[in-house]
Amino acid sequence: MNSVHRNFHIKDEIRILGIDDSALISNKIIIVGAFFRGGKWLDGVLRSEITRDGLDATDSIVSMVNNSKHLTQIRAIMLDGVTYGGFNPVDIVDLYEKTNVPVIVLMRDLPDFLSIEKALSFLPESETRMEIIRKAGKISSVITKDDNNPVFFQCCGLDYEIAAKIIKMTSTRSNIPEPLRVAHLIATGIVLGESRGKA
Repeated sequence: MNSVHRNFHIKDEIRILGIDDSALISNKIIIVGAFFRGGKWLDGVLRSEITRDGLDATDSIVSMVNNSKHLTQIRAIMLDGVTYGGFNPVDIVDLYEKTNVPVIVLMRDLPDFLSIEKALSFLPESETRMEIIRKAGKISSVITKDDNNPVFFQCCGLDYEIAAKIIKMTSTRSNIPEPLRVAHLIATGIVLGESRGKA
């Protein structure tokens, strides 16, 4: 499943769509996509909604990406973790297959699967949610800055070495790729009136 995307070229201005969600203040959670050229230029913003602790994150992101005028230019989708809007999991294999765009999942810390499983036990279809989370596959790491603090990632549709190179290339302002950092700022700013927290 992690075969290299057939049109994949890594350039300084590679087009990346970073997606993050807003604060959990209602049942409907806004997700924002920041469409970037490399780690330097914001070229567009996408918006959609998902259900808090629902099971519609994958379909919502697929629809947002496939209906975007930027679709043919997007070379990779970056996600801030594999769950959005609480515990609404994204099936990254399904996302890749339905958009034909490789997916990279970023995490600041290694996930604690036992704690996740415990939290999911309080939600309907907990086994389905856990299956989707585990489906994201192997976790690797990369150091994006000189502080020796790694970020962790999973990917689908491209090799881990290529994913690591894209992460490093787009982490221009912090150890988190700029498309995700900006998506977070926009999403939290829209809902809370001012951006806050870290992507």
